[in-house]
Amino acid sequence: MSRYWSSVVHRLTPYVPGEQPQLLDLIKLNTNENPYGPSPKVLEILRREAADTLRLYPDPNAERLKEAIAAHHGLKPSEIFVGNGSDEILAHTYQALLRHPKPLLFPDITYSFYPVYCRLYEVDYEQVPLTESLQIRVEDYKRANGGILFPNPNAPTGRLLPLAAVEALLRSNQDSVVVIDEAYVDFGGESAVPLISRFANLLVIHTFSKSRSLAGLRVGFAVGDAQLIEALERVKNSFNSYPLDRFAIAGAVAAIEDHAYFEETRQKIMRTRTILAKRLEELGFEVLPSVANFVFVRHPRRDAAELSSQLRERSIIVRHFALPRIEQFLRITVGTDAQCDALVAALQRILQ
Repeated sequence: MSRYWSSVVHRLTPYVPGEQPQLLDLIKLNTNENPYGPSPKVLEILRREAADTLRLYPDPNAERLKEAIAAHHGLKPSEIFVGNGSDEILAHTYQALLRHPKPLLFPDITYSFYPVYCRLYEVDYEQVPLTESLQIRVEDYKRANGGILFPNPNAPTGRLLPLAAVEALLRSNQDSVVVIDEAYVDFGGESAVPLISRFANLLVIHTFSKSRSLAGLRVGFAVGDAQLIEALERVKNSFNSYPLDRFAIAGAVAAIEDHAYFEETRQKIMRTRTILAKRLEELGFEVLPSVANFVFVRHPRRDAAELSSQLRERSIIVRHFALPRIEQFLRITVGTDAQCDALVAALQRILQ
């Protein structure tokens, strides 16, 4: 530790992202990336974007992208905010909408960036325990708060809170902002985006990293009432007025406009997920119901850390969280059929 650090740095425990090893012949099932590449239309537009215009700054408001997202969801551009990945949007959301005297509420088992941002932005928070079956219970959030934040479906569990329950939560919490992180909703969930016309305190955050296969471009967006979006714009323009580059804007527009490719790849992943869950259950794993592009599993007789290590020896990496309540679970990204076949075959050998 350096004596030149500011006081806040000493208190930080940074987020640890999923490993990105540079190994040959690796089956990488640890970071929930899409196993299928981006739309061919995205690649075509990116090649065209590599031109003399790169000497110019991008549109600071990314109007083309906002218009494309708005058209896709039947909204107005004034109800759209875009940023450098959903993590940056979450960071701006903390600054713009979640710094209040009362604590922010989010689940005790959830995306581990949430408490990291609380420490960075000095936001008081309370973690609300999931049920024994690792589900969010709406009644537990009926308490004083400075905001509510949760992924739907939740990560790393993959469980979905039904839209009726989301609506009940919004009705009982109209004095603070409810932020729903829908990074995985396209893999079988029902989005809360249609509710923003009825609830001025709802902000829904999406990413292009998962269902649109653009994790490498870093594009995310939020939808909500125009006043919430204005707060985000104020923070963004006090931090970085050019968050999205020309490639990111062009690629994201092409991705959201190619609905046929989006539908084809997400359906593939959902079909593979169903088959993978069944095969893992046949091997004796408990598999939580998932509507994400991953499954959350544990074996009653085998240690999760040991299983993860043995898979790694076979060039297959999955995610293990050494955290209370979930230390015996593995989060496994749904890969291609061939990748999932290799995973199951490796587990069969390990378990024998």
